[in-house]
Amino acid sequence: MNLETGSLTKGNRNHIAAINEVWKAGSLKALVENGVLKEGIFYQCIINKVPFALAGSIRDDGPIPDVITDSVEAQKEYIRLLQDADFVIMLATMLHSIAVGNMLPSSLKVVCVDINLAVVTKLNDRGTAQAVGIVSDVGTFLPLLVEELRRLEVSTN
Repeated sequence: MNLETGSLTKGNRNHIAAINEVWKAGSLKALVENGVLKEGIFYQCIINKVPFALAGSIRDDGPIPDVITDSVEAQKEYIRLLQDADFVIMLATMLHSIAVGNMLPSSLKVVCVDINLAVVTKLNDRGTAQAVGIVSDVGTFLPLLVEELRRLEVSTN
């Protein structure tokens, strides 16, 4: 991304190229194991064995091999993964944030981070009243979160 203009080389075609790379590898895990995927959220989930579920939508440009295309099965997997959660952070995905938010108990701590204020508002308006919204670019937010967590870890040790 050009930090001065905000433009991307090849623009929206980047996500299609990424989808094609996952298909070539066979899965996100294989993409990491082959050394193609070297950073990012899915890279960290895979190397740290953090389980995740990707639910498909009728608007998917893929979907990639790891996506659960049956919405009922995807919902069951979300419920399974969330059953012991005490904190959920939702990052830059309006439809998934709202869908997951509707499955969460009101006692669960929830933070929604999105660059679009409407996402945070819709999440609250559609039943996840306990969600705290942070309007920020996720690419800016995550490194700051990591920095703060590391600082807290050092101060508690």
